[in-house]
Amino acid sequence: MTTLGRKHAALGNGYTTTLRGDGLIVLKPKRRLGRGFPIRGLLALVTGFFVFKGLMLASLGDITYNERVAKLQQGGHLEQFSSHLMQIDPVTQFAAGFLEPFVD
Repeated sequence: MTTLGRKHAALGNGYTTTLRGDGLIVLKPKRRLGRGFPIRGLLALVTGFFVFKGLMLASLGDITYNERVAKLQQGGHLEQFSSHLMQIDPVTQFAAGFLEPFVD
């Protein structure tokens, strides 16, 4: 690819214009922010999971919630893994305490 072709491809993603001191307008391609891992999406997913657990704990109560988690431990490998994720932890207790007034 030629130099002109590379510059044209880079400008296709957006550009900014600047005016140089001699009056020439120069186009500079906008930098693409990294194509890295979507941290905000992962954070939203984890937060939603803990809110869900807190909502379940607040609506079912401690005893019923623990009975259902114990039933999961009796199942297959996926259910056992799920039971470990659904254990009551401090974050879940905090979320349940916060959500309890909103649950019937």
